[in-house]
This record gives sequence, structure tokens and C-alpha cells, in this order.
Amino acid sequence: MEYLSRGEAETEALGRRLATALMPGCVLAYRGGLGMGKTAFTRGLAQGLGCRGRVTSPTFTIVNEYEGGRLPLFHFDMYRLKDAGGLFDIGWEDYLDRGGVCAVEWSEQVEEAMPPDAVTVTLARHPEREDWRIITIEGVGTL
Repeated sequence: MEYLSRGEAETEALGRRLATALMPGCVLAYRGGLGMGKTAFTRGLAQGLGCRGRVTSPTFTIVNEYEGGRLPLFHFDMYRLKDAGGLFDIGWEDYLDRGGVCAVEWSEQVEEAMPPDAVTVTLARHPEREDWRIITIEGVGTL
């Protein structure tokens, strides 16, 4: 499904909507360049799951964990990793086994580690409006 977001608030709202459809162990493979709204989408996802804490980009920490909701949320940023080996070094399989939701920014960096049933979330700039995004979600039913 393809969605149009006219700003950060709508991107967060779409993340909240997606959260209601997610089950334990779900992996979200994000695609999209810098500044496309991946962290804003994750902020909405965390709100929709009922997780506590301020959602920030895990660029330097690799993973941020958010607990206290219907499901825990593990927010990964693979921008600085060269390949999937680095992901396995930080315990990727353990995160998958914890029954939460794994949201992976820059998932194309670790493509071989993404499960075949991962939900793909692609965020792209609208061709006519700099502040709008086209968000495509594949691998989950209608929101």
C-alpha cells in the first residue's frame, strides 16, 4: 500500500496505525535516504505500541530499546555497519527471539539478515513537495 504524508505528524500517525497490525517477532525493513522520516515513523510506531521513552535515532548506538508497551520495540540503525556480520555481533538473533518488533533503518546494508517475511517500509520524497513523503508499506494487510 502507498500512502502520502504531508508532514512529520502524518508520518507518525501512519506509524501508529501500522503498530496495531504488528505481531511479536515482526521485523520492519526501512528503506529511504537521510531525512526521509524513518525516525518520525518509528516515533509513531512506539506510540502505537504503547512504549515509553523518547524515540531518537540510534545512529551512534546501533540499537535503542523501548519497553512498557503491548510489545517491546527495538530500533536499529545499520548506516554505520558494513555488512550483516556486524548485526550478528550485536546479538541480532537474540533480539528476534525476544518477541518484540524490530525496526531496522538502512536495512539494505544487512539485506541477508532480514527474514523473508519482513515488512518493508519505503519512505521517499514527493516529486513536487519537498516536505511531503510517499510511504510504501509491503508485507502487511490493509491499515
